Amino acid sequence: MPYRAPAIVLGFAAFAALAAAAFAQNTQAPSMPADLTHMAQSAQTRMAQSRYLPEYTDSGDMKLPPNSIWREWVYVGSPLTPNALNGGHAGFPEYHNVYIEPGSYAIYKKTGVFPEGTIFFKELQLTLGPAENPDGSRTEPSGRGYFPGAFNGADVTVKDTKRFADTGGWGYFNFHHSEPKAPTAAAQPKSNCAFCHIAAAKRDEVWTQFYPILDEVPLPQGGGMKPAGQ
Repeated sequence: MPYRAPAIVLGFAAFAALAAAAFAQNTQAPSMPADLTHMAQSAQTRMAQSRYLPEYTDSGDMKLPPNSIWREWVYVGSPLTPNALNGGHAGFPEYHNVYIEPGSYAIYKKTGVFPEGTIFFKELQLTLGPAENPDGSRTEPSGRGYFPGAFNGADVTVKDTKRFADTGGWGYFNFHHSEPKAPTAAAQPKSNCAFCHIAAAKRDEVWTQFYPILDEVPLPQGGGMKPAGQ
């Protein structure tokens, strides 16, 4: 599927211009809030319809999304597992900069359900060195702590309940834990990634408990949190 981020940007620019014009002409109009709400909903619908969906090779490997487009997606959060606090080699070193594809996020916010084709992109980033303390931290003008350094590969998660039925409906891909990122990646076996997600992730195999912008979205009517391990 071609990348449509420019179309999304233009759509939002057009929306902003229309909203500004309507406000200037109808400052006293009582229907303005309803009009703006409708326009915002229409823009959100267009975003959901302009999704970037995963692409695969003929052998079934996932292709790395082009042109680092994930850095323009919705930022979810950055858990940090420093190497220095994990025996010198964290499983996912070190910052996990997580993004979700914008169209999928728009649908999730509206429905409380991650739609088929949802992509989570986790770009790994090392802490800035050299470390000045045994825990890997260093001191900068803002204080002692951890600071972003070089990028260090990526992991990607894709929802496809048919393609990845054996791993809980999600596929897990390792595009190297180093740079450069691999151009393609094979789906990981259940024992590598899915096992932990199925056992402990809070919502639909996603670690929403670590990401407030995901966790705050209401569950669909009749939905509920699964017990860990189910």
